[in-house]
Amino acid sequence: MEDFVSQKMNVKKQKENSANKKKVSLKKPLALLFTLFFFIVVFCLVVAILFFTSLKAALNQTNATPLTVEQSEKLESTLNEAFPKRTSKLLTDLPYPVKPANLDIASGSAILVDVETGSVLFEKNADMKIPPASMTKIVEMYVVLEAVENGKVSLDDEVPLPKESWAVNLPSDASIMFLAEGQHVTLRELLLGLAVASGNDASIAVANFVGNNMEDFVAKMNESVKRLGLTQTHFVESSGYSEQNITTAREFATFAREYIRRFPFALSEFHAQKELRYPLEKNLPDNRKSKGDSEAVIQYNTNKLLGLLDGCDGLKTGFIYESGYNISVTAERNGTRFLSVTMKGPGSGSVQGNKWRIHDNTEMLEFAFANFADYKVSPSEEHSFSVGVFASSQKAVRLVPAWQENFTVPRLQGSSAQEAVQKVTVRAEIPRFISEDVLCGQACGYLVFQMGETILQKIPLVSDRDSRIQNKTQKLLHKICNVYLKGNL
Repeated sequence: MEDFVSQKMNVKKQKENSANKKKVSLKKPLALLFTLFFFIVVFCLVVAILFFTSLKAALNQTNATPLTVEQSEKLESTLNEAFPKRTSKLLTDLPYPVKPANLDIASGSAILVDVETGSVLFEKNADMKIPPASMTKIVEMYVVLEAVENGKVSLDDEVPLPKESWAVNLPSDASIMFLAEGQHVTLRELLLGLAVASGNDASIAVANFVGNNMEDFVAKMNESVKRLGLTQTHFVESSGYSEQNITTAREFATFAREYIRRFPFALSEFHAQKELRYPLEKNLPDNRKSKGDSEAVIQYNTNKLLGLLDGCDGLKTGFIYESGYNISVTAERNGTRFLSVTMKGPGSGSVQGNKWRIHDNTEMLEFAFANFADYKVSPSEEHSFSVGVFASSQKAVRLVPAWQENFTVPRLQGSSAQEAVQKVTVRAEIPRFISEDVLCGQACGYLVFQMGETILQKIPLVSDRDSRIQNKTQKLLHKICNVYLKGNL
């Protein structure tokens, strides 16, 4: 009986031990699961804190730090490469569609340009190849003023007059400023002779002084037009007398625009002058100074639009039989400057030729001032926007316009072109924050200019620097951000 009881007790103990072992074996995985769950929760909380902290920082659009010199240089070179229009001097179409103007232009070839923006407002056979005649002297003056700018010569230098430049040695139909043997004349006076009287004698003297000889000087002229990307323009001599000089209205307007923008003082000092009196007493040889100013010949500017067209202060005429009556004209009103070029103008004699020059260019320039004006932004006012970057090497980048904001505004509203400019509105289309790698020069938004419902210009807003995801944590946060954005932003 005792054995039976003992056996029964042993069986009971075995069952209890087995149950206890099961309880112990269950506690271990539960503890592991709890520990794992705890770490997952903590990890998720940490990730969530990092995520929302980064998101908050990005949404606050922390001000971007100033660019280093190296970053600024990289931005400039990157934008110049990505957006060639930043550095191109070539003329362009308006950035919005416009109905072609119906103008009464008698000249065989013509073009009308906004000097500030380079936009073409009207054209007629603008790519026809025509000799520029004495408009060539604008290119000569450009080369001279560039040499002055580089310190190679001075406008107050006295220029020796080679025999080829004496007026008596030029063809009878050549324009002259009456240079003669033994005269004393400065480079400044010769440029005035080019601009006002279109003196071929002055042209020869200038070319030999600045270029040492005509051949080398003309090479400089051709280099200048090539640097601007002009392929249909070529010169064989500096005065424009030869019909082998060649250009087009479009290319000459391109060059004249660059001339005005680079050397604006030349307009008031040379091209706007209405007359030339030469030679004065100071110009005469020593043995003739007793004549005083009595030998001075008064010549009036060949540009007859001076004083007739409001705001006109240049630029240059030209005529040979092969080209007809040419002229480039510029005028400025209320801070907006336009340029017109007409070539192969009609006319039997200078009276008729000037009549049509005046008609055609007045027609174009009055049309321009009545219908267009410039929207200008100073460098200090250029639009830029600091945008936060989510979990990256940069807290923020600055979005800047890919190219200059200035553009030609049409008179779609208002009683005048100037009033229309005041009705232009600007808005930026930019992200709340940037959630990916971004490279310097990468477009991240747009700057939109419009008048009413009409979009006039849309400029990409580009990052001013690189910003990259740097580590695995940032990559994880970005993956979460992309999922979050799909459902929430």
